[in-house]
Amino acid sequence: MPKRFLIKTIAECCRVLLGVTFIFSGTVKAIDPMGTAIKIGEYLASFGMGYGEWFELLLSFNMIAVEFMLGVCMLTAVYRKLATLGVLIFMSFMTPLTLYLAVFNPVPDCGCFGDAWIITNWQTFCKNLVLLAAAIFAWMYYKQLTSFYTYRSYWFVGLFSYLFCLGFCYWNYNHLPITDFRPYKVGANIPELMEIPPDAPQDEYVFIYEKNGETKEFKLEDAPADDSTWTYVDARLVKPGFVPKVSSFGLFNEQGENVADELFTRSGIVMLLVAHRLEEASNEHIDEINHAYDYAMEHKLTFYGVTGSSDGHIAEWVKHTGADYPFLTADEVLLKTIIRSNPGMVLLREGTILAKWHHNDIPGEDELDTVINGYLNDKRMENRTDHNLWLSVIAAFVLPLLLVWIYDYLRNRRYRGIKNTYN
Repeated sequence: MPKRFLIKTIAECCRVLLGVTFIFSGTVKAIDPMGTAIKIGEYLASFGMGYGEWFELLLSFNMIAVEFMLGVCMLTAVYRKLATLGVLIFMSFMTPLTLYLAVFNPVPDCGCFGDAWIITNWQTFCKNLVLLAAAIFAWMYYKQLTSFYTYRSYWFVGLFSYLFCLGFCYWNYNHLPITDFRPYKVGANIPELMEIPPDAPQDEYVFIYEKNGETKEFKLEDAPADDSTWTYVDARLVKPGFVPKVSSFGLFNEQGENVADELFTRSGIVMLLVAHRLEEASNEHIDEINHAYDYAMEHKLTFYGVTGSSDGHIAEWVKHTGADYPFLTADEVLLKTIIRSNPGMVLLREGTILAKWHHNDIPGEDELDTVINGYLNDKRMENRTDHNLWLSVIAAFVLPLLLVWIYDYLRNRRYRGIKNTYN
């Protein structure tokens, strides 16, 4: 096999690997840009920095769009030198960062694939080593990459990819994520998510004891707990057991009592207005929220506001919005995980999530009546993605690139080939 052919084959494989990985990573993060912003906040906090949610969100949008654009440019071999250099710089930064995360574990996972695919920090570091090697090879032999477009169309592919991803992020931020990868997706039953099977594996520890200045590790059944000649020192987790998708779920009333189980056992519809921080919650749709509460009272449905804010902030919200509904309190992180909207509305029945709405999409009274009657008459719930919406998004991205490719081929590449033939 000729050396040049081998180099080109490897370079093209690296191009595809990097392009697909960056596009996938950018897409799943663009589905939930707020989740990426939260992860960035965790990163900054672990390094003792904090610039506020606005900065984290701005950084999230742009980082996602750049990653997606680099993936498209790599896959289509557009701006080959700049794209391969950009990917190399990106991986040269992320690889040592993920090594730091793997060693010191300041955050439980890097969030490189959002909530769609959670891998450990060590798995992330190993993955980045492979991508870094591919990035180095692709950059060294970028001239071997075959471009799908002529240079006259490069600007459109790069700019369109960046702007399209920004728009997709913005849409998911102003509504709910097009696909929910978190545990609290529509159709999920919260009590079932908290269940631990009877035969589930338990945490395994080794116990450290000391005797005559020497330490020794024992399994639980061998630990010399009744032997006074041994002194207990410490315990170390060697193998974690079964971890439910939801480890705890608390909704607390004014008396500090957890009423979550009570709400889960009610047979009727439960409506929750979820706002992780009322002091930062949008008040643009207060009328829709109050109408939803009036509807709940009229039809004898349970309605609560749920927040992680203090009593003072709850009182301010009631004063400025005229809210008559009672409030429960919960962990702020839990509420952010349940719904990526501040505020947002969640519909429950017997612990099952029937529907979720961003505050921009809270239905009016007539629509709400249709929706709730539909759920009351049909107890079967399915967790399904809006495939038509996904097809629309894919078509909106692919078709312009395809049309430009056809024009580029007919106007530039084919024309240049015909001209060279006659010359």
